[in-house]
Amino acid sequence: MAVDITKNQVRSILTRTSGFLRTVTSHSLQPYRGCTYGSSLCGVGCYVRHNGLLTRGREWGTFLEVRTNAAEAYLQHVHSERRWARREGDFSIFLSSSTDPFVPQERKFQVTRSVLEAMSEEAPDELVLQTHSAMVIEYVDLLAQLSQRTRLRVHLSIESDTDRLPGLPAPASSVDRRFEAAATLRAAGIHVVITVAPLLPIADPEAFFARIAKHADAVIIDHFIGGDGSVEGARTTRTGLPEAMAAVDPDSTGIAYRDRMIEIAQLHLPGMVGVNIDGFAGRFLSP
Repeated sequence: MAVDITKNQVRSILTRTSGFLRTVTSHSLQPYRGCTYGSSLCGVGCYVRHNGLLTRGREWGTFLEVRTNAAEAYLQHVHSERRWARREGDFSIFLSSSTDPFVPQERKFQVTRSVLEAMSEEAPDELVLQTHSAMVIEYVDLLAQLSQRTRLRVHLSIESDTDRLPGLPAPASSVDRRFEAAATLRAAGIHVVITVAPLLPIADPEAFFARIAKHADAVIIDHFIGGDGSVEGARTTRTGLPEAMAAVDPDSTGIAYRDRMIEIAQLHLPGMVGVNIDGFAGRFLSP
């Protein structure tokens, strides 16, 4: 699929969060506009694909705006945004909520790298780095340094123990590669949280959560019902994802399935299982 790549300079790169994300961090930061993983597994259920202000009529996954001055914009506004955030709590950043920081084009443009380097100079109180890609390990040394300056959590999404589910595209990175990335990050002293988001059918839950316990510090389970920011998962229902899930395991589309996965996860990671938005906010984690 052809991707339309453009470059742009932005006036501001730090967005004050609202809605459900406001309970997670004070700010979000998008190094890119659009996401070229939009046609991958993670893009199927991505609620951002229905944001008309973002897509502007374009198909999700077919465009990418490179924010070339993201690091400079961060450094320009970090002090004022830090003061604003600390009136109520920590200055915390979610990187990213509507794109993946490690799209393949990052290797060429290195916008995420430049932002992380800027944060090494002016660190937030907390950084939640969310990705679906094993490419994150290419920055392991930089992230290890940054973890000495801020409370860093790398959220690595692994939605299932199976790479290909019938009727769904392949993931951005294979399950094995993402687990290998988790192990590499953790070995470097970086706090790793596996986000099973959205929760897809799992063939062997016992083995899956045992593997998570081996390679990560915690897990978040996020079913589309109660987890996509809409009533009864309406946003995800529009994508056709529930139908594909039901074809593999009819039970997987119900909230009872999520609760059963939580019970199994708790056996392997007692006290380190987060659920939906409370999980992303880290409320279950030890201080």
